[in-house]
Amino acid sequence: MAMTHQEALEVLAAQRGQHIVITTHGSVDQWVSLSDTLLDFSYVPASMGQGPALGLGLALAQSRHGVVVVSGDGSLLMNLGFLVTMASYAANLFLIVMDNGVYEVTGGQVIPGAGRTDFARLALAAGIQRVYTCQALATWRAIAAKALAGSGPVVIWLSVAARPCQRAPTTMRPMDEQLARLRQALAHT
Repeated sequence: MAMTHQEALEVLAAQRGQHIVITTHGSVDQWVSLSDTLLDFSYVPASMGQGPALGLGLALAQSRHGVVVVSGDGSLLMNLGFLVTMASYAANLFLIVMDNGVYEVTGGQVIPGAGRTDFARLALAAGIQRVYTCQALATWRAIAAKALAGSGPVVIWLSVAARPCQRAPTTMRPMDEQLARLRQALAHT
């Protein structure tokens, strides 16, 4: 049985250290209940797949904090070429792919290639050296500290159960307030 989305995020919350965490679409609402620090950023753009690029920009702009981006499998498919870009930079970017096989927040439509797309092999083929695959919660718990330590880029592919009837996410704070909080955190660390 696949881990739940909540369980996967709980492990991240326990192991994130001083990393910036950018949550997108399906993870936004759940992350807020687990962590609300200056280093948390809820990113809900109008188009899917753009969170990893934001994370790369933050990782390249500063080196004090690693940047974790939590993205869905459907979002990554919307910008699959990003893996090649990610592999081209020695940035402390940690991309967590929550694979539930569906476009969760738009009605639960099955994503193309569900159940047969190997995101780990795609990341390796793009040139990313550090890639982790977790089909079970016990595996994620066992490797999370190692996977989130050291230098990036890193891709972590987590198999999570789909959550039917999800609604589109909302951010806890307006974007300008989130940006001000993140700038404050980066200025003081």
